[in-house]
Amino acid sequence: MTEKQTLDPVTFEVLKNAFSTVVDEMAEQILRTCHSFVMWSRDFSSAICDARGNTVMQGSQDIAVHVGTLHFTAKAVLDAFGENIHPGDVFAINDPYAGGTHFNDVRIIRPVFVEGEIIALAQSNGHWADIGGSVPGSFDISATTHFGEGVRIPAVKIWDRGDYRWDVVGLITSNTRAPGDAEGDLMAQAEATKVAERELLRLVEKYGKDTILTAFDEVQDYVERLTRRRISDLPDGTWQTEDYIDQDPSGEEGLVPVKVKMTIDGDSVTYDLSGSHPVIGSFLNAGMGTAFSGIVAGTKTFFPEVPLNSGFYRVIDAELPEDTVVNAPWPTAVTGFCSGAYEKIMSALFELWSQAMPERALACCFNLEYLLIGGWDQRTEQAPFFMWYDYMMGGWGGRNGLDGSNATSPVFGVGLMAQPFEGQERLTPVVTEMHRIVEDSGGPGRYRGGCGVEKGGTLTEIQGTVMSYCCDRARSITWGIEGGLPSCPHGVWLNRGREDERFLGATFSGVDVEAGDLFIRPSAGGGGYGDPLERDSEAVCEDVADDYVTVEGARRDYGVVIRELDAELAEYEVDLEATQAERENIRENRKTWLEKDPEELAKRYRDKEIGALELIRRHGVILDWGTGELLPNTTRDFREMMSWRVLPHWSE
Repeated sequence: MTEKQTLDPVTFEVLKNAFSTVVDEMAEQILRTCHSFVMWSRDFSSAICDARGNTVMQGSQDIAVHVGTLHFTAKAVLDAFGENIHPGDVFAINDPYAGGTHFNDVRIIRPVFVEGEIIALAQSNGHWADIGGSVPGSFDISATTHFGEGVRIPAVKIWDRGDYRWDVVGLITSNTRAPGDAEGDLMAQAEATKVAERELLRLVEKYGKDTILTAFDEVQDYVERLTRRRISDLPDGTWQTEDYIDQDPSGEEGLVPVKVKMTIDGDSVTYDLSGSHPVIGSFLNAGMGTAFSGIVAGTKTFFPEVPLNSGFYRVIDAELPEDTVVNAPWPTAVTGFCSGAYEKIMSALFELWSQAMPERALACCFNLEYLLIGGWDQRTEQAPFFMWYDYMMGGWGGRNGLDGSNATSPVFGVGLMAQPFEGQERLTPVVTEMHRIVEDSGGPGRYRGGCGVEKGGTLTEIQGTVMSYCCDRARSITWGIEGGLPSCPHGVWLNRGREDERFLGATFSGVDVEAGDLFIRPSAGGGGYGDPLERDSEAVCEDVADDYVTVEGARRDYGVVIRELDAELAEYEVDLEATQAERENIRENRKTWLEKDPEELAKRYRDKEIGALELIRRHGVILDWGTGELLPNTTRDFREMMSWRVLPHWSE
């Protein structure tokens, strides 16, 4: 690490911010020229990398998981082509086994030359709505190898010394369900890298090549120094925890652990994920690159003032055991990593850093989810293929001193934009019927988890259409810390309330749907922070008035008895005497509630005597939410988790 800067402070600061601006200009180029709606909704990221492939700077709204992997794919291009890189060359790559994310994330990389020398690599990563594979949208939960997930693109040239390789591009795009959108997005990304090239050359002209190259190095050194100083201010120590994927379809029913041990030693931090479960029989595994990115993003969340580039990565050492859900080798399926192992790594790190930095504590946040519907749009004679590709906002975890954020983008990428219904309805035969905040979805705690949302839609003029869902946490439900309680389960209902209603679950692929079908799904809220019985009763009453908590939920989860004065005017008041008695009752009985017979409780649920939230929060019982059947191994695992994560923090 270089301790001394050679650039004067003013020039350094100007160029540091100029690099960030260049990446933001790349984003603006994509927003104005991309073809797919999902990319227009900001599912993309960009970066400037130096000539060695190290990340120099990200933009201000880039997706967390992307940025932590862009240096890997830059290096993969350099390794693949070596000396065979020339001015005018542009490359494409989407290989998750070369450090990428999943096949939908296609990276376009342009080397920037000055005086015949590569000084930088401009990289644009965009999520293509379809990259082939067995189902529209390329998210097949049943895939166990990548051959069912889509086209794997190793590092290839798509422009060769300025000549467009239409044959190579055609080979790629013709294997997608929307080749026009795919090539259009590719062009938008390529133009974004051209913007970066133009702006970098302008900076070189103004400051000189040597100054820019020095600035590339010193920006990374600056981030490393700043991060090390922040970490060295913290006490040394080792902390460990685990989070869970819902299940391994190829094994027995039960939660799948992702184990993380974090050690702070001086000015560096080490993560050991040994003990994590072997690869599972679905696409929720993470490759090495995305697991590392989860570590980076989870760490960076607690250091928001620090810019992110390869200097940050130098401070982190990660042990990622091979052949596990956190380092799945070729050809293991990994497309659903973002809802699987990656998200669990981030949530586990939130808990670990909450112990190391309690002033910034953050409970578990809702799980990233994607709902994909693909088929033939019958609204016009042309009947084109359509892709309805949707992700929802949800609740973030309760914090030390603050409630969690409601209806917020997932931790996967806070730059993601909630997709406007008007655009979705114009482009696809799907009409949105509802989009609302879900009461009682925020995990109860002294500081409540943020609330999730519920979204539903009706399919209109369609043919040959199927639905897929990439999610998790129907069973490993978003949890709280310091005694906080869980949120609610994820999952999609089809035609709920009708005779043919079905609970499809939190992961499924290729489900046939027809015109008139109605689908509804909630996103979870965040987990609670602290003992719910210590939440101010007036704050609970305010939550009821705001429709964040129901009157029933206030009593069940917080022991606060609310009297309704005028619901239409949102006027409520706390019954102080009844609240004191209710809280005493909960305090006396809540530990024994977690020991009640799960089979008996499951029967009471099926008989509609108790609801899902009472089962989960009071009894730690997990069911198949469609059939109401008990999941005994999952319940055992979930109760064990609550015994060490929740119970020790409850007041007597």
